[in-house]
Amino acid sequence: MTHSNKLLLIEDDQELSELLVQLLTMEGYEVDTASDGESGLALALEEAHQLVLLDVMLPKLNGFDVLKKLRQQSQLPVLMLTAKGDEIDRVIGLEFGADDYLPKPFNDRELLARVKAILRRSQLMPQKTQKLQRGDVVLHHGRQEAFCGDEKLDLTGTEFLLLSELLEFPGELLEKNNLNQKVLGKRLQAFDRSLDMHMSNLRKKLPPRSDNLPRIKTVRGHGYIWLDN
Repeated sequence: MTHSNKLLLIEDDQELSELLVQLLTMEGYEVDTASDGESGLALALEEAHQLVLLDVMLPKLNGFDVLKKLRQQSQLPVLMLTAKGDEIDRVIGLEFGADDYLPKPFNDRELLARVKAILRRSQLMPQKTQKLQRGDVVLHHGRQEAFCGDEKLDLTGTEFLLLSELLEFPGELLEKNNLNQKVLGKRLQAFDRSLDMHMSNLRKKLPPRSDNLPRIKTVRGHGYIWLDN
């Protein structure tokens, strides 16, 4: 069972780890730490945390391997800590199911803002209408479960929230700027592909429609539309 405001930091830089623990503790979070991928994965799978802060470069198991193995068993939110300017790390992290990424070096305010945004998304989810259905797709917000027909969809928290926003407004254009704010909790920046990657992952997990028409339409440069008909 998860505990309120309990975080897991997986970071092998001891000095940085101590600084982050001090910062997060001052903000009221309880923080567990691990200095290698294997022990970090084991702690993450205990499901006693609300969020994992996961460094990419780790001994024993690197951050990508940790994330891949974690996603096989859990949809626990993950914030990847990536090397500054290394775009490929960010893309790979999002493809593997990270909820967001933060390039190093980062300032304290930015880190806290990302942590709060991810936690806020997961905590607000149950307050929506408990059941939302569009065609053969059904969301149960209280349980954070999604189904397409009889098939349960294995969605991350971010993918679930993205699908929820699409289903709330079928047939309407959801602009990327607004979606980015609602789903990722941050303003859309130039060259930031996070939203696109989450949408791509969501599309891959949605089974095809019986009529083989697309479920989600991309309006290039503007946003996305959920197609009911």
